[in-house]
Amino acid sequence: MTTSASVPTGSESAIAAGGTVTDRLVEANARYADAFTDPGMDARPVLHVAVVACMDARLDLHAALGLELGDCHTIRNAGGVVTDDVIRSLTISQRKLGTRSVVLIHHTGCGLESLTEDFRNELEAEVGQRPAWAVESFRDVDQDVRQSMQRVRTSPFVPHTDDVRGFVFDVKTGLLREVDPAS
Repeated sequence: MTTSASVPTGSESAIAAGGTVTDRLVEANARYADAFTDPGMDARPVLHVAVVACMDARLDLHAALGLELGDCHTIRNAGGVVTDDVIRSLTISQRKLGTRSVVLIHHTGCGLESLTEDFRNELEAEVGQRPAWAVESFRDVDQDVRQSMQRVRTSPFVPHTDDVRGFVFDVKTGLLREVDPAS
């Protein structure tokens, strides 16, 4: 497995020169663009699937699912929770870009398991304004996957709900475990 910690940055890295992480990323993009050729792909995913997953940096979704560039739409947020914005993305993905299947992936050891809605109170005390969004924290990852599946299946905007499946990714083994929606 390759991680950013194991990828050499070169002797002229922006960070070593006093730059920022963003400077490093922009430099990496310039090297990428030098060798880039337009793959001639359509925005429509080849496999007609949208994957909703947590933003956790330990999840390499393409590698874990055997996906290639262009195979799927990937929608990520804290917890992989199905929020209004995820429904928005899934609606566009299905209605305008041809996806038919939805795969939901939560994972073990998620940071949302240690947060509570009190986080919003803390933010309000700090910045003087309460966030309009919910934290969507949870204690039971399986139950949260079930809730996310239910939100997709009952949305009036998402037309294709016959193939909505949910999984928990084990960050220690790399294996997916399917969650039974009826349990």
